[in-house]
Amino acid sequence: MSGLLLTMLAGPVAGQSILKLGQVPASTPPTDTLFVAGSFNNWNPHAARYALRKNPDGTYQVSLPAGLSVVEYKFTRGSWQTVEVDDKNRAIANRKADLANAGAVQHRVLAWDDQSGGVAAPRPHTATSQVHVLAMEFAMPQLGRQRRILIYLPADYAKQPARRYPVLYLHDGQNVFDEATSFGGEWGVDETLDKLRQTGQDATGSIVVAINNGNEFRSDEYIPWPSTALKDQPHQGGQGGAYVDFLAQILKPYVDAHYRTQPDAAHTGVAGSSLGGLISVYAALKYPKVFGEVGVFSPAFWVCNDSLRAFAKTHPAAPTARFYFVCGPKESETMLPLMTQWRDELLAEGVPARNLAFHAPADGEHREWFWQREFPAAYQFLFGPAAKANDSAIKH
Repeated sequence: MSGLLLTMLAGPVAGQSILKLGQVPASTPPTDTLFVAGSFNNWNPHAARYALRKNPDGTYQVSLPAGLSVVEYKFTRGSWQTVEVDDKNRAIANRKADLANAGAVQHRVLAWDDQSGGVAAPRPHTATSQVHVLAMEFAMPQLGRQRRILIYLPADYAKQPARRYPVLYLHDGQNVFDEATSFGGEWGVDETLDKLRQTGQDATGSIVVAINNGNEFRSDEYIPWPSTALKDQPHQGGQGGAYVDFLAQILKPYVDAHYRTQPDAAHTGVAGSSLGGLISVYAALKYPKVFGEVGVFSPAFWVCNDSLRAFAKTHPAAPTARFYFVCGPKESETMLPLMTQWRDELLAEGVPARNLAFHAPADGEHREWFWQREFPAAYQFLFGPAAKANDSAIKH
């Protein structure tokens, strides 16, 4: 069974632990570099520091930094499209190991996601017909890059020319609508919103804008300041301010000009998971008059928590902002404590308790299936009838 922990060997070297691959698929291209991506490197699938060395006997290994304890990880060939899967080409759970007393941990990879018996097996596209390409290469002048952006329009958008809609901006756009482009699974946001409308749980509907991450630049763009926690990696953050400026100053005005939106902060949301959760909180702090609804899924506050807290002292959240926090209590040692700290921080800043939802289901994991499951409740809190009733009460 892929993902199975096969052997733990004693004897750490200089405080480090070693991950070993005793077997890889015969179809593994001999020129490909293998990597490990995990909780210790912000799930970067191609970080040079975490490339595996190929040994003369055909095995692979990589040394991890000293001081790690419980970690989660997967092996890749440099991207999430080439992540390891089981022998039936199905996604596997994150590998887990307690490295506190382990010198070496040995694994085997049974198959790669882009292969099935050595033959390419692309995943089917699952985005519904209401998902459209807003732009394949939307210019990001603050960063000097381009990005693919998708947009979901409610089913009645064309039939209701007088209606305006709330807008939710989601990071990691590859994972929002389509299994074929996702890494680790999709959120199924389009199907979720369709179902909520069909069952009468979402009377108005919303526009959803999904911004692809920048692959190797993901950490740079989703972390506002260079992170000392990532000091051994080539992409340490520091471009999050420019990325959020792009959202607020370029992308949102474009969407508001070309689609029938409700442009005020009470009807504009931003959400994401892991680093996407972190940058969503930062966006609400930096632009409180732009982003008033914030979805925070398994936030990676650990990469720059002190800097973000200092920023919040001079850039407090708007008292009308709404935040939906959710994580699994066992995702990492710091996940739930830091998320709790931020809930308390926002309360202290003046965000009322009714505007803060906080959930930590026991089975929560740092994976797309969990965020997909939790998205409907987050959406209902941020954009549902109760949220709108609260908005009306505030206005009056």
